[in-house]
Amino acid sequence: MKKTLLIPSMMDDHMPFLRYALASKDYEPVILENRVGLMDAALRYSHNDMCYPFHLALGQYLTALDSGEYDPHRTALLMFSAGDACRGSNFTWLVRRALEAAGYGRVEALTFNVKGVEKEAQLPITLSMAWKALFGLFYGDMLMLLAHQTRPYEKTPGQTNACREGWTARLCRDLETGKGLTIRRMKKTLSALAADFAAIPRSGEKKKQVAVIGELYTKYCALGNWDMVAFLEGEGAEVLVNGFSWYILYYASSQVARAKGPARWLWQGLSRWVASLQGCMVKTLRAHGFHSLDPFPAFQQKAAEQVSPELRVADGWLMGAELAAWAEFGCRRVLAIQPFGCLPNHICGRGRYAVLTRQYPGVRTISVDLDSSGTPAQVYNRVKLLLEGD
Repeated sequence: MKKTLLIPSMMDDHMPFLRYALASKDYEPVILENRVGLMDAALRYSHNDMCYPFHLALGQYLTALDSGEYDPHRTALLMFSAGDACRGSNFTWLVRRALEAAGYGRVEALTFNVKGVEKEAQLPITLSMAWKALFGLFYGDMLMLLAHQTRPYEKTPGQTNACREGWTARLCRDLETGKGLTIRRMKKTLSALAADFAAIPRSGEKKKQVAVIGELYTKYCALGNWDMVAFLEGEGAEVLVNGFSWYILYYASSQVARAKGPARWLWQGLSRWVASLQGCMVKTLRAHGFHSLDPFPAFQQKAAEQVSPELRVADGWLMGAELAAWAEFGCRRVLAIQPFGCLPNHICGRGRYAVLTRQYPGVRTISVDLDSSGTPAQVYNRVKLLLEGD
């Protein structure tokens, strides 16, 4: 009997595609979008010292189950984990503990990671699922980068979002059917995407650019960052965010590549291949008048001059490297967002921000923490300081 697989919000531009990549004969994925009562539900069954993304994910699980919309006997949960030496490695176990206390002990809690954590509870992944996820990775990156660079300048409000939603629906249908998923087709699609967004009439006005860096959840998820992109655009800024494919390649180089023998060669070969696809995406963006950070190989080489490659836990050296890369790009405002309780983010990221900012005197960096006891108004007021001046 097929089960409903509940997946928490994590990456707004990528999750619609990931939903179809994770579908199988055993599970029908559902991306949770509920926002009401999350903290009350989560803090009832977890300690407040846990990191903020965990509270939001657990809250989405529990409120979804409490809604009565899903049969607990035919429902499973999926928790993503990098499997590193941080609290994230305990997420699945803590979810089960909370489910038991809340009366949902029969609900299956699965994990998605490549480190072998809780092998008996890993979501089975097929080659077909991995292939679809590859397309979802680059389609999500492309749509996110194009929308962020077009929406602040559109002459007709709503045109950018309409274009993005139309393309998302069309590409989701391709992933659902599994037809035409070839690399040649992907490259043509990326070019067509860029051409459509480039055709949207723009005002030509100059906007302040704000680069958003930090932990994955608070960087890519509106729920996780308190709708920071909408707030910044409402304040007249263009938001710069690096693509998720940079994280995937960072993770492969810093974590999985530690393997030895044939496994190491396999991951290195896959990394080079994915990097070549990313290079095609960046080339397509620039050919249509859009911008992007350098493809990962060049990005990594430059990063080694600024940040120690030994910072490999969770988002590790990637956070400091993105700050340096945006400074080199010419962005003078950087917003670092970290969730409460994310130790790697505070050490590898926040611990390097002051040093890197001193290396780029014209760059201003503001670091904000998001947690269950704070309010958006507190964070927004701090972010407004970043927007002041020329």
